[in-house]
Amino acid sequence: MSKPKRPANAADAPRLHDSLRLSANGVGMVLGDLEARVLRAVWAIGRPATARAIHDRIVQAHAISPLTTITVLNRLVVKGVLGRDRASGAFEYVARMNETAFMAHASRRVVEGILSFGPDAVASLLVDVLAERDPAQLEALARLIRRRLRERGEE
Repeated sequence: MSKPKRPANAADAPRLHDSLRLSANGVGMVLGDLEARVLRAVWAIGRPATARAIHDRIVQAHAISPLTTITVLNRLVVKGVLGRDRASGAFEYVARMNETAFMAHASRRVVEGILSFGPDAVASLLVDVLAERDPAQLEALARLIRRRLRERGEE
C-alpha cells in the first residue's frame, strides 16, 4: 500500500459529486455526510486500518452499523478516495490523498464549477466576500496575483 499523495494526473483524481452541498461544511460539501465522516476517521487514524478500526472510531460519535461502514468504505474505494488492500486476511483501507491534497483537489473542482457562472462576476464577488470576511486573506490573494503576474511577465 502506498503513502497518501496527490494524484499525478486527472485519471488518478478522486471522482467527486458534480453537485455541491452548500448546507454542508468542508469535505461534506463534495461527499455525502457518512462518506465525509468515514474519510475523516481514516485521516485521523493516519495509517492503513481495517473496517472494524474505522467503525470503532466513527461509532463513538455517530450510531452506524458495521455493515454500513463497510458499504461506505467500499463506495469511497470506487470513487478513488480510498485504497484497499488485503492484509492478514482482512481488508485495510487508506486514504489515497492526505487531507490537504484532497481539500486542494476538491476546492479546485468547486472553483472550476463556479467559474462557469462567468469569471468576471465570480472574481468580483470573491474580492467582496474576502474583504468582508477576512481582509488579511484578501491581501494574501493580492500578493499571490502579483506574484503570478510577475511569473508570466505581465506586471
